[in-house]
Amino acid sequence: MMLNKAFWEERYADGRTGWDIGYAAPALTAYADQLADPSLRILIPGAGNGYEAEYLWQQGFRNLTVLDIARPPLEQLRARVPEMPEIALVQTDFFAYAGGPFDLILEHTFFCALPPERRPDYARHMHGLLAPGGKLAGLLFQFPLTEQGPPFGGAAAEYREYFQEGFRIKVLETATNSIPPRAGNELFFIFEKQ
Repeated sequence: MMLNKAFWEERYADGRTGWDIGYAAPALTAYADQLADPSLRILIPGAGNGYEAEYLWQQGFRNLTVLDIARPPLEQLRARVPEMPEIALVQTDFFAYAGGPFDLILEHTFFCALPPERRPDYARHMHGLLAPGGKLAGLLFQFPLTEQGPPFGGAAAEYREYFQEGFRIKVLETATNSIPPRAGNELFFIFEKQ
């Protein structure tokens, strides 16, 4: 399976977007609600339809970069939030993206959609995109790792292994405010760049 631009654009075209809940994840809006500085430079990679970006924009955050390999979800976000600058919407492969540095990177279903062999690359690239002291935060799935995906699953012990070098693990715990179909299957995390 080639998880490339064509794969993801086909999923959007066919409406096979089971990861898309249709709104910003409650755990991420709760986290966003406690952010005090609207000038934070925020990246949302693998953003899909960008509901978290839309929520942050509505809360006054303007230094947003929304990244996805597929064009259709970025167009959906643009249609919902026409005042968001075009420059904020970046269509590219995450691993080819060299922007930043960012104060915060929000993760939601992106990590577990990557082939598991790319996970160490993800951790290194995230580290490189963050400013010193920057945070990578969001949701990771916690169910047995599988070759049948995406999503591919994973567990806290595995995630600790990927991020123990270069990050301080501030929070990594079962999310208490997941949507009902994902209850018990999501970990909320905050990793701080060292």
